[in-house]
Amino acid sequence: MTHAVVHTWRLLKWGRTLARHGALRGLERDAKTPPRLRRLLRLARLGARVPEQPRYADAFEAIGPAAVKFGQTLATRPDIVGDEAAVDLLRLQDALPPLPFDVIRPQIEESLGRPIEAMFASFDETPVGAASIAQVHRAVTIDGRPVAVKVLRPGVEADFERAIDTYEWAAAQIEPMGGEIARLQPRLVIATFKRWTARELDLRREAASASELAEGMAAEPNFHVPEIDWPRTSGKVLTLEWIDGIKLSNRAALVEAGYDLPRLAQTLVHAFLRQAIAEGFFHADLHQGNLFALPGNRIAAVDFGIMGRIDRRARIWLAEILYGLITGNYRRVAEIHFEAEYVPAHHDVREFATALRAVGEPMRGLPVKEMSIGMMLDGLFSITRDFDMVTQPHLLLLQKTMVMVEGVATALDPDINLWDTAGPFVEEWIRTELGPEAAVADRIVADVKTLYRLPELVRRIEARFPPPGGAPPAPPLREIEVVRIGGGWRYLAIALASAAAGVGATWAMIA
Repeated sequence: MTHAVVHTWRLLKWGRTLARHGALRGLERDAKTPPRLRRLLRLARLGARVPEQPRYADAFEAIGPAAVKFGQTLATRPDIVGDEAAVDLLRLQDALPPLPFDVIRPQIEESLGRPIEAMFASFDETPVGAASIAQVHRAVTIDGRPVAVKVLRPGVEADFERAIDTYEWAAAQIEPMGGEIARLQPRLVIATFKRWTARELDLRREAASASELAEGMAAEPNFHVPEIDWPRTSGKVLTLEWIDGIKLSNRAALVEAGYDLPRLAQTLVHAFLRQAIAEGFFHADLHQGNLFALPGNRIAAVDFGIMGRIDRRARIWLAEILYGLITGNYRRVAEIHFEAEYVPAHHDVREFATALRAVGEPMRGLPVKEMSIGMMLDGLFSITRDFDMVTQPHLLLLQKTMVMVEGVATALDPDINLWDTAGPFVEEWIRTELGPEAAVADRIVADVKTLYRLPELVRRIEARFPPPGGAPPAPPLREIEVVRIGGGWRYLAIALASAAAGVGATWAMIA
């Protein structure tokens, strides 16, 4: 376990870097910042030359790769860092100079257990892209297939582990301070960030995510997920189909190639809605650099390190919330927030509905270039404090991805209205999931599950209340003498206590 002194030293260094870029000013001036934390922030900037205009993205880039990833997470949380900081943090590009191939080659061969020449007919030593966690090379397999090979940067796991360890320690120190800090649940934010990072650092999980997404998107033929080359994939190396397309960020090239940009924008929105609402498993890093246009106005996605998952109940709530905002049914949207316990029960649902109306009504019927989902989310964040809404981890990635999809779609078609584009899909899904047929199907499934449990329930009742003339109750267990062999008796006592706890838990289930 890392000593508190080490954590404090790391935080002091990071704090000085943030202070030199003016990134602590907003938190220090916020009236809701606990006094103890405000004193620490003043100590961090002591003697530093603070610029007039804060440079949040530059500060996180100066700290290192783990901070860049964390900054990207905070960019989705204007309720934590404020609107100005969130906008600036969107500049984080997660790009680093590539490592020399002499460093990368041993990583590939050790991870896959074979020389590169035994797996690839050719391998481009110059990467096509490099980020904080991995870099990507183009190659051709022995059987002639062009592939992309993603290789984890050596030592990156240890760097992230040290940083996250300190993030967790810091969150545990500031959350008990209470007030606004406690409402924002920093420990939960760090725990969510840790889970996301763990997925990105295991390339087998990224491969599995891509495979699962491809199955879920079979109903969207215009959205392509590259095929995984499993024999050439491991925890530190991911090999997948090479995508030969035009990045959606290159608008001029798309126009020159004759692509239908409004159609591409609609395809992207529909694909995202199917992932998030219909399947409950979505690509959570849909920025322009990860999206390619293919012939036939199709779209392909790459980089499946960050994925989001939402259970069916939450998806139904989400669909009803979106549809309520689209149709102006703010009362129903408010009721869903209370049913989902996003808003504590002591608040008035009518007051919350009025607050939602103030956010949603200005958006309806306007093109997204005039009023956007991103602005709507900012408005929603602004009312969270008034209604004591706590962080919802399963919605963090979704909120981030919605803003990304909106940005890409409007770059392709500035006149697109996301409400009009999303409305028919959301309405149809709600009809399918909440209509009479769905209600009957859910009831049948619930009844079958109950019938399936009946035999076990009867056995438990008989065990608790045996019939007359049945077997007598078992005699109590005799006391067992504690064996003392040096200091080992303590371990035996712990083992017996654990066993007793297990027996007690079992009895409680039966009773």
